[in-house]
Amino acid sequence: MTLFSERILVGDVELDILRPVSPEALIDEEAFADDEFLPYWAELWPAATALAAALPDVDGLLVVELGAGLGVPSLVAAARGAHVTATDWSQDAVDLLRENAARNGLQVDAERWDWRQPRTDRFDLVVAADVLYERRNVEPLLARVRELAPLAYVGLAGRPYEAAFLREAGTVTEVAERVVSLR
Repeated sequence: MTLFSERILVGDVELDILRPVSPEALIDEEAFADDEFLPYWAELWPAATALAAALPDVDGLLVVELGAGLGVPSLVAAARGAHVTATDWSQDAVDLLRENAARNGLQVDAERWDWRQPRTDRFDLVVAADVLYERRNVEPLLARVRELAPLAYVGLAGRPYEAAFLREAGTVTEVAERVVSLR
């Protein structure tokens, strides 16, 4: 995988991140045939930077990011004093996120986890950016948000299944710049 370095500014946090030059080159036909896996993680999505910029005061909070990909919200939360667990179902994403955390002098626990599966630990805040690109993600996202933390920030990107998510969530307290806060 060929990477390039990019400096990004998210609010008051400047990050130097590595990311794939060509996410399309990472498509694996076998992985797609197995679980429709595509390397969504390899893109720097606008919803991720919007979510990271919209984060509340996270100093000292336990934060989990679902479908972290490049992990910009996780990196920003860590830079702002949160204890962060970043999760993704792609081992390549997890490895690169660990490298980017180290590159920026940040502590992020990055781990491989398919957030469609239940989990027993608890956090103060769940974050997820642009993870509703398939209908099958709506119910698992709702379940994880409800079981993992009392508050969630979800970055939206105008995907077709976001309306179903918002209807089923039923507890939207705020929508601003395509970031939804759920209680």
